[in-house]
Amino acid sequence: MVTSYPAAPDIDVLTSDFPIPGFGVVPINSFVIKGKEPVLVDTGAVVQSGEFMPTLRSVIDPADLKWLWITHTDFDHMGSLHQLLAENPKLRVITSFLGVGIMSLAAPLPMDRVYLLNPGERITVGDRTLTAVRPPAFDNPSTTGFYDDKSGAFFSSDCFGALLSSVPHSAADLSDGDLRDGQVFWATLDAPWLHKVDAAAFDRELDGIRKMSPTMILSSHLPPAPGRMTDRLLASLATARTAAPFVGPNQAALEQMLGQMTGDK
Repeated sequence: MVTSYPAAPDIDVLTSDFPIPGFGVVPINSFVIKGKEPVLVDTGAVVQSGEFMPTLRSVIDPADLKWLWITHTDFDHMGSLHQLLAENPKLRVITSFLGVGIMSLAAPLPMDRVYLLNPGERITVGDRTLTAVRPPAFDNPSTTGFYDDKSGAFFSSDCFGALLSSVPHSAADLSDGDLRDGQVFWATLDAPWLHKVDAAAFDRELDGIRKMSPTMILSSHLPPAPGRMTDRLLASLATARTAAPFVGPNQAALEQMLGQMTGDK
């Protein structure tokens, strides 16, 4: 079920909880930035596209959207992309060169409706400027988050996500232990390459976010986190680099689970 709630006076969250059996649930978030040129950040999961659009309409008329920022090309971020492009002929997609290439493998994007932006570059959308940022952790090479100079929010894509037992509307409502454990688990699952990263180089990446001093961190897979939590979120990522790598169930475990489901011994 896709629902919505405000994260800030001019930012709404569109969210659903996706269960990962045996491990918990992970939120799947998109965001609507309201302003002179409204922006939708990601378009929900493919399997929930039928629920995403009615929820989006309850927040904003899709015809009023000017920009669509696709943080990366995973299936839980592109569910309603082509429906939105069909409904709103003036809507433009902000992405990277690689993002266009990957998305075009499913269905070609009209290139005159694409705006290419690389990390470090900026775009002004009405009453605010968005600066593209490559987050410290990611699972897709096309990933590009951004810093919004008007709200002070950092939209971090998958970075800072967490596996949780339940999902509140604010990360501040999570206990220190639940937040840290959920983040570390997610990072080892979503960005397994962190274990191969040089510690000093990764610390510089984390420090870049610290110097940004965001008023809020808006992750695709964590409830909105107020800026006072930034150091906690960064500390969890630092811990993830040296945590035990994630190893998923193997075929024997799958057969055991299937046997339990069917009642076999």
